[in-house]
Amino acid sequence: MDLSVRYGPEPDQLADVFFPATAPAPLVLVLHGGSWRLDVDRGYLEPAARALTRHGFAVANVEYRRPGGGGGWPATFADTGLAVDALPGLIEGEAPGRIDPARVVVLGHSAGGTLALWAAHRPGAPGVVALAPVAALADAHRRDPEGPVDRLLGGGPEDVPERYAETDPAALGTPPGPVVLFHGELDTALPTQLSRDYADAIGAELVLVPGAGHLDVVVADGPAWPALVETLAKLSTVERS
Repeated sequence: MDLSVRYGPEPDQLADVFFPATAPAPLVLVLHGGSWRLDVDRGYLEPAARALTRHGFAVANVEYRRPGGGGGWPATFADTGLAVDALPGLIEGEAPGRIDPARVVVLGHSAGGTLALWAAHRPGAPGVVALAPVAALADAHRRDPEGPVDRLLGGGPEDVPERYAETDPAALGTPPGPVVLFHGELDTALPTQLSRDYADAIGAELVLVPGAGHLDVVVADGPAWPALVETLAKLSTVERS
């Protein structure tokens, strides 16, 4: 880690920042998965974050509050929005000239992919890459009624419909900026149909990764890696408004 940056006063409102040798670099904001559980944090994505610096990206590996640790509705989403809005400026302030704060991409995996898709609808949102995301929260809740979506939102779509209306990527319509989804064809944790349905509904690009499971899509130099690096490079040329 080259820098630790806090984007808020809570213990989990921080990001580990890694810089490439070249500057100013486009910035990738990484949102980790783990079913929004307290026992899974940003650490598992550090190898991928470090690997992306070798391709010329600066990377902020973002932590956020999860259910049981002050997160859930609405704190997890508030943290996501605050991180996406504030971190480019904060990083530029602490390491002037190392990043281009106008060239930002949000990259989320699994549960973090859901947060990235949600963030795509914020004003001035950057481009988004979602790896094996939970692209339909209501559908995921129906598949597992007492699972992670229930803990995140505090109930099902019949109990708290307004929360699903505000957070479920499948209910939010087409975001204003570019969105690309990656999903491993052998993913047994989250069915590829969730990503297929979402991509069809909003007209997003979907990359199905042959031979890849749920975690394979975030493995540096794994089956998704060349296409992922190419996609990040393409989206990082679009300046954030």
